[in-house]
Amino acid sequence: MSELKPTPPSRRVAIGYHFFPHYRAAVLEELCRRGRHRYVLFGDREPTDKTIKTWDLPPDISFVQTRCWHLGPIVFQPGQVLMSLRTDIDTLVLLGVSWYPFSWIAAILGRLTGKRVLFWGHGWIRKETGLRHFIRRTYYRLPHAHMYYGHMAKNIAIQEGFAPEKIHVIYNSLDYEAQKRERERVSREDLAALRCRLFGDSNRPVVICTTRLIRVRRLDLLIEALAELERRGQKVNLLLVGDGPERESLDAQARRLGVTVHFYGACYDEAMLAKLVMASNVTVAPGKVGLTAMTSLAYGRPVITHDDPYEQMPEWEAVLPGKTGSLFKLDDVQDLARAVADWTDTPWPKEEASADCYRIIERFWNPSFQRVVIERAIDGRPADDLFWMREDIRAELHRPARPAEGRDPSAVPTRAASA
Repeated sequence: MSELKPTPPSRRVAIGYHFFPHYRAAVLEELCRRGRHRYVLFGDREPTDKTIKTWDLPPDISFVQTRCWHLGPIVFQPGQVLMSLRTDIDTLVLLGVSWYPFSWIAAILGRLTGKRVLFWGHGWIRKETGLRHFIRRTYYRLPHAHMYYGHMAKNIAIQEGFAPEKIHVIYNSLDYEAQKRERERVSREDLAALRCRLFGDSNRPVVICTTRLIRVRRLDLLIEALAELERRGQKVNLLLVGDGPERESLDAQARRLGVTVHFYGACYDEAMLAKLVMASNVTVAPGKVGLTAMTSLAYGRPVITHDDPYEQMPEWEAVLPGKTGSLFKLDDVQDLARAVADWTDTPWPKEEASADCYRIIERFWNPSFQRVVIERAIDGRPADDLFWMREDIRAELHRPARPAEGRDPSAVPTRAASA
């Protein structure tokens, strides 16, 4: 008999955030509309980080406003405590951030009142010592289970003595269905025309980087690598999508080294972003790579980033060398040039490379897969990093949307509720 049968009973789940960023919309809508459980989201409407676009929650998704106050990186959200005490909630999902004081209280009260408590977050991103290590380790002992974005975090947790069956790797995602629709609208003629408009040439390979133009992104390293390729006779154009304080210095560096760069500026239009990425051969993130990798792979373009796992974001795990991108030695210009050369030896990317990019997103890094893994954690099933290999997972991935009017308003708070 399949492990997914019998199906565990539906639960009443509250998912808390300090605020809901727009990039979380797809997975949360997937849970609320296609999940087996009934969900209520709680958080503030004002972002802690003004650079992040917030999500305007649809009216059919249950939402409770819980105000936040900030003191530096510390977030005070007392409404978490009220949510942990609600009798119409049996599962509490909190951010795994140890410097949110009321998350500690909510997790403890949630467990004392018989709720299943889960933490959702990055988890361990590097080995630590001292007071920070003690605080994090103590905090991570509070929930019944964790949901991490990547396997490296899980491996560190296991080394720290946490049970592997309580660490669920849920990956990360953007709105892949919307991205598929956008890429299907784009023709090869559109991309050639865009290259000509940006660079005056449709046949020279293009490297793209979509990021804030700030020093930590190490875009200077990328320009040096392209200058090295130029010296070898391999000409590659650079497309930078984003704004930031480093624009003038990067422009001056590129002019000095003879690298052709187009500064597109910030782009918040998904249709245009799709064209920009697809008009390129490869995405390069010389510093950390995060959700930029999800965007690039969803549009069929491999990703190049550095190889130091302790200086990376979890999305770097989607980069499979030779398949969905390349890894280069951290801060090594020559090795970065080598990686770029591998993906720009033809004017346009190879079809098999694009197919590999689509394949890994469709297997793991999408909202449907996230929903299935998250609900396994909510159900209390043991974590199984290989469960995706089973045939019966397909039915779960393609669960139809639940009609909004079919919800039980007496069991789940409405959007107008507040705490």
